[in-house]
This record gives sequence, C-alpha cells and structure tokens, in this order.
Amino acid sequence: MPEASPRGTYLQVAEVLRQRIKTGDITDQVPSEAAIASEFGIARTTVRRALASLENEGVIEAIAGLGRRVASGETRQAPYERVRDDLLARMGDGRLPAGDKMPSELALATTYGVSRGTVRRALASLEAAGRVESRQGVGRVVRAVADEG
Repeated sequence: MPEASPRGTYLQVAEVLRQRIKTGDITDQVPSEAAIASEFGIARTTVRRALASLENEGVIEAIAGLGRRVASGETRQAPYERVRDDLLARMGDGRLPAGDKMPSELALATTYGVSRGTVRRALASLEAAGRVESRQGVGRVVRAVADEG
C-alpha cells in the first residue's frame, strides 16, 4: 500500500502550478486532472483541491465544455453558449424567423463544429427561454417573441 501523503499536499501542488503559470510554462490550457495526478503521484481528489484553490484565487478558471484555463480576465463562453447566442442573433435579425423549423441537431453540429450533445444543450437553453418549442412530428420550431408592453 502506498504511503499516505503529507497534509497540505494539494497546497504544494497548487504552488507548483502557480509557478508554472507565472513563468509561462502553462499559458492557456491547464493540464487535465489525470495528467496532474499522474505527474505528482497523487489522488484526483487531491488534484481537485489544488485546482479549486487556484480557482478561488482567480489564477485559473473552469469553463464548461472547455476545461480549466489560465484566467485572462475576459470571460470565455462555453461551446453551447456560443451556439445558443448565435442562434438567438439569427432569430433576432430574421435569418431564423418565428414559425421556421430549426435545422437538425446534426446540421447545427456540423455548422458550429461541436458535438450533438452541445447542440442539444444549446437548444434546451433556447426552449427553457421560450424561444424554441418542440412539436411532435415536426421538430423544433422558432417561437415568436411576446410583445412587451
């Protein structure tokens, strides 16, 4: 059985990662939990604690669908948010008018270069916002925006 790691191992790992970011060895994408665990010979829970510590300090940020990256101050969008926002823009400028059938998941995945799961998440977000509805035997359809006032 391996020897128990000393208390504060996650702090030591966090410090090593912090120094790598400062020196430019890590510039954008933070290595995966598995890679860090393998490099340091520690459990993934210890890696998660180290990464959480760096996230709390604002050194790195976790981005849904993208992983952890060095914090840049700018907000990065998750892939599904990018797809959702582009579809909303297309609805807003008339390229996807109310009543039109939405393109298929496969067509959207190909257009945006993402997985069908990412497309499903974007469409679910649009459905939750009331911008798209699913119709039996038809598919997803763009809904009209309710007039405010």
